Amino acid sequence: MTSDRPGAAPSPIPDRPPSRPIPLRVADYWTQVFAVADAEIRKLRHDPWELATRAIQPVLWLVLFGNVMARVRGLASGGIPYLDFLAPGILAQSVLFVAIFYGISAIWERDLGVLHRYMVSPAPRSALVVGKALSSSVRGLSQAIVIYVCAAVIGVKLSLDPAHFVVVVLLIVLGSGLFSTFSLIIACIVKTRERFMGIGQVLTMPIFFASNAIYPIDLMPQWLKVVSRLNPLSYEVDGLRAMMLQGGASTLGLGRDFAALTLASAIVTVIATRMYPRMTE
Repeated sequence: MTSDRPGAAPSPIPDRPPSRPIPLRVADYWTQVFAVADAEIRKLRHDPWELATRAIQPVLWLVLFGNVMARVRGLASGGIPYLDFLAPGILAQSVLFVAIFYGISAIWERDLGVLHRYMVSPAPRSALVVGKALSSSVRGLSQAIVIYVCAAVIGVKLSLDPAHFVVVVLLIVLGSGLFSTFSLIIACIVKTRERFMGIGQVLTMPIFFASNAIYPIDLMPQWLKVVSRLNPLSYEVDGLRAMMLQGGASTLGLGRDFAALTLASAIVTVIATRMYPRMTE
């Protein structure tokens, strides 16, 4: 900007503040992510019974459905008992069922005015989305503890290799984050709790049954095999089956499992980042 006085020297243009180094910006980003995740996790501390009630359904599936279907010969693949085959699928199912209804919290936050505070914060919108996805994985990991204990009690041959435990945790974090972010997208579209609950119930069963969670892909008709290959839950189940069980093996390839889940997570995160601010409209 120049001075209005004739003959006056032009005022110097103030320098822009120097940009922060990339490592510091990355650290700031993840600090904001963990701040959002911590806010969500605090809700669980005030209502631990939510985790307990959500654990009932997968236990019933594993104990009742598993013992009944175990009498059907040839249902499991790879020559393993059906209960062993089923346990990773039920773990993936419980993660899905918890995560797919996670978006309703975004609708509550909008109604209570919390979402508006998020939107005026300096945190990047992607940090808000990733933080919520990360917090949902805590619920998924709590489900994993219940499934592991139940599976051990009914005699499932679980792998106790620490490296396998680490991979199982990564798969749960990826799967839970993926489906909770997908749930957030649905919440951004419907914007009401009643519609969201209806759509969530409609989506969970097709995603679950069009996967390899309770029966192998080889038993499916050809059209369902194609759908199952496009279903991210199939890749989560496949990875869990390889890591949870003694002598477990991946039929799709563990590298492909992680690649499919990572790609799907990246796609839904980009979409949710664009749609999440519109929840306030």
